Amino acid sequence: MPKASPRVLCLTTPEDLRREMERIGVSKPGTAIMVPKGVFRVLKVSGLPAAQANIVKQEMLAKGGEAAVNWHSYLAQEGATSDVLLMGTLRHFRRLIAKLRAQPRSLGLGPLAEALEETLRRYAGETLGEMALAGRTFRWGERTYVMGILNLTPDSFSGDGLWGQASPVEAALALARRMAEEGADLLDVGGESTRPGATRVSAEEEMERVVPAIERLAREVNLPISVDTCKAEVAREALRAGAHLVNDVWGLRNPAGEGWNEELAAVVRDSGAPIVLMHNRRAPATVGDLGGHYRQVEYRDLLGEICAELEESIAFALEQGIPWEHIIVDPGIGFGKTPEQNLEVMRRLSEVRSLGRPILLGTSRKSFIGLTLNLPPQERLEGTLATLALGVAGGADIVRVHDVREAVRAVRISDAILRRPGTFPR
Repeated sequence: MPKASPRVLCLTTPEDLRREMERIGVSKPGTAIMVPKGVFRVLKVSGLPAAQANIVKQEMLAKGGEAAVNWHSYLAQEGATSDVLLMGTLRHFRRLIAKLRAQPRSLGLGPLAEALEETLRRYAGETLGEMALAGRTFRWGERTYVMGILNLTPDSFSGDGLWGQASPVEAALALARRMAEEGADLLDVGGESTRPGATRVSAEEEMERVVPAIERLAREVNLPISVDTCKAEVAREALRAGAHLVNDVWGLRNPAGEGWNEELAAVVRDSGAPIVLMHNRRAPATVGDLGGHYRQVEYRDLLGEICAELEESIAFALEQGIPWEHIIVDPGIGFGKTPEQNLEVMRRLSEVRSLGRPILLGTSRKSFIGLTLNLPPQERLEGTLATLALGVAGGADIVRVHDVREAVRAVRISDAILRRPGTFPR
């Protein structure tokens, strides 16, 4: 008899497991029964009332899964809460959700059952759908799209600002044409630097930089155009000039203080344009301030707080009438995060998939790469490409880059490895 040769398999999705069962000849009914038993998930529920946390733990244990709560929750006084870690297969979660739905309404566990089911659906990509931009259809999950950066600023951190050139609009047009030839799927045009310590500019100056360029690009380059701005008046004029998407580095929060940017939300809603909501905890400088007084940010739960704050941005956008299908999220690499925190976001990027929206990842030439490799912005290409490959593995749907040709090659090979065969362009 041949010697048995056990090995550990890398099967992280239901589709992976289904294909492996087909290889060994498992029947279709058997495959349907066993696949949910072979895919493991760990879900965290934050701030659950202690009484509910203990019920959920006991029910998950009864279904064969595992659950962890704060050990004080067993002795907790009224009003106490506990985070809960739920660990189990998809089958365990299905059985738990059914049991929670069957609990008396007085226990208040019905909404948790719905939230658990929705989170699993979102993580699996079932709520991503597709988005139409400038006559193109972006089918999320099929492949990774590349967004080329056009900085119409004099003070870009990466040294690629076009505003200091003799004819910035012509320079932007030439660069956009090159990016289109190199395989860019869309362009991102910005007129205000967002690097730490950058001078903030007025809406009038920002419009002077971006609107003429967008008008030319919309006429002469056949690619969707994003405008990188947090100012309602800039977004309004950019969309009138031909932009198709708004990229807001403040996630519809008011960059000047507390509260929400209702004016920008109204512009986006009324135009019908999609929006990128980015996570950002920086304390912004005022217009003309060169100091860049960005506060030191502390996180108790880095990815938990990023996802929670993005969820708040999504909820506000929906309340303002922006459709679910028009929302993209960005974890905000480099915005209110230390280099170590940026590395952790990269390592745990897949957690952002729980939001159920396409993920835009912007790592190109950023300082966490330079500090890790001790390299200036112009020498961070290889580091950037490594983050792109890992980003695709973590679930990124769009990568925002300076070096389009190299990025396109990196994400295409990443897609070929990570996504289902036949669904990526060759």
